[in-house]
Amino acid sequence: MAEAPVGERLRAIRLLRRRTLREVADAAGVSESFVSQVERGRTNASVATLQRIAAALAIEVSDLFSTNGVPRPRVLRREAREPVVWGHLGRKALLTPKPFNALEVIAAEFEPGGSTGDEPYTHGDSEELLLVVEGTVHVQLDTDVHELRAGDSVHYRSSTPHRVSNPGDERAEVLYVITPPSY
Repeated sequence: MAEAPVGERLRAIRLLRRRTLREVADAAGVSESFVSQVERGRTNASVATLQRIAAALAIEVSDLFSTNGVPRPRVLRREAREPVVWGHLGRKALLTPKPFNALEVIAAEFEPGGSTGDEPYTHGDSEELLLVVEGTVHVQLDTDVHELRAGDSVHYRSSTPHRVSNPGDERAEVLYVITPPSY
């Protein structure tokens, strides 16, 4: 199998991430025409510039140099997750590295009394599966509320107003599996 040039990979990843030349160029601190020329193989970028362009696309520079088009397996240790504060007494961490085109997996934890926020929310119109890993959560879908325990799951569209809360006295952990990615 012939190896695709870096510029072709860059363009393919940019399009899969639905980013414009302007968005990538602005985020990387280069001109739109420069990014276009790199994608078309008309010019080369320095390693530092490739790092900024890769960061603008939320990928690793090494992703641009893959030799077989198949992403390398990546191990993400629990302690290496980069959680962000989410809702009230909650945190979440993305488990699928970008660009993961067909699937997004998010691990979330809710302290007792924690939730995704005061009101149900929506994001895109993807399929979403919530799996309770530990504890008990209440999942509100529109006006229906479901109590789920460890091992239980629920499937819904991300366009359905939804809210998750932890009514228990112990921390709850859930996984969200979303396709296509909508965050």
